[in-house]
Amino acid sequence: MSTSLLERHQVWLYLAAVSGGAGAGLASSSVGPIGDRLVWPLLAALLLATFLLVPMAHVRRALADRRFASAILVGNFIVLPCIVAALMTVLPDHPPLRLGVMLVLLAPCIDWVITFAQLGRGDAARAMAVTPLNLLGQIVLLPVALGLAGAQARPAVSGDVLMLVIVVVAVPLIVALALDRWIAAAPSARGIWRTRVSRLPVPLLTAVLACVAAAHADALVDALEHAVGSGLIHALGAFVAFLVVAAVLAKVLAVVWRLPAAQGRTLAFSFGTRNSFVILPWVLVLPAGWEMAAVVVVLQSLVELLGMIAYLWLIPRKLFPD
Repeated sequence: MSTSLLERHQVWLYLAAVSGGAGAGLASSSVGPIGDRLVWPLLAALLLATFLLVPMAHVRRALADRRFASAILVGNFIVLPCIVAALMTVLPDHPPLRLGVMLVLLAPCIDWVITFAQLGRGDAARAMAVTPLNLLGQIVLLPVALGLAGAQARPAVSGDVLMLVIVVVAVPLIVALALDRWIAAAPSARGIWRTRVSRLPVPLLTAVLACVAAAHADALVDALEHAVGSGLIHALGAFVAFLVVAAVLAKVLAVVWRLPAAQGRTLAFSFGTRNSFVILPWVLVLPAGWEMAAVVVVLQSLVELLGMIAYLWLIPRKLFPD
């Protein structure tokens, strides 16, 4: 199947992946653990394919774009934390639930946001260039959030979490840099190589979405059965509202900073995606009595899946058209 055909029908592929993965996870208890194990290698492969499609020369130029970097930093670490604080006022007084919402919404995505930016006709080079800024910013913000939650809810930053970040983001980037040098040394192979790689992101993202949905389907259904009493219905509303506000904020900052459409789309995907894959291992090691925080993070990741599918259609067509 051609790249253009895949991208034209990608939204339907992702919806089918989420529904199919969730259905498989609910139908068989053995599917969820398999999906959970496959998410990380598939995500690493997805990022490698995305990195290979973005010439490193473009990333080097993007690193010098202070205007775009400042828009990302203001949005992710000044405006959005204020919005999260406002959302916290409407949540019930349930510390584990509030902690889960706060942690996941304060952590900008550092992995598949690059792929979503590329597939959503954004500027993937700039999304890659600001990844270290987003990572450093949340390293500063998350301890503050934990401090606000109280000393009894301080999970240790395990080596597993750091290893996941290294394996999923750093290793694909290093491999992509090496392959980019090899491609540059063989100009005749460049076009063929990029054509073949360009077919990979949509199928790989489809597989990632299916695995995430399968891995978390049981937990989500169990949680939704007690959603009203536990306050999860409020968290669900907060996550949907966050996606809407993130898109509007991207439009506002793109106008204020006078950014082109592609960079505005990248803002939207950066503001809308959160780092749930890395936050989840943190909350899983919280003390007894804080299990709800993990359920909240799982809920957010599934809401985000559906939100990003909507973003892929709405952002380039309605919010930031050419």
